[in-house]
Amino acid sequence: MRHACALALLTAGVGVLLMCALALLVLDRPYGRLHALAPATSVGVPLVALAAAVETGPGRAALKLLFIALFSAVGGPATTTAVARAQARRASGPRKESRR
Repeated sequence: MRHACALALLTAGVGVLLMCALALLVLDRPYGRLHALAPATSVGVPLVALAAAVETGPGRAALKLLFIALFSAVGGPATTTAVARAQARRASGPRKESRR
């Protein structure tokens, strides 16, 4: 039963990652690519890590994999936001100093 559950989670995670990779090939603008990568980091990688945790069973290894899934799910959107802000600043040109 545990193996079947892990296989289902792994299949879902790899499916999300493959769809995101396909979207990267199709999209040509930076913001579109960032939009395509967001599900990979917030859903795909955590599902794969969760599948590995379920397959290993209870123990320290599973706990480590659950932490990886949690940090990826939380850190992925934060990283995407930071990269999008950096791209927006780069696209707007150099900032002018304002004197008050």
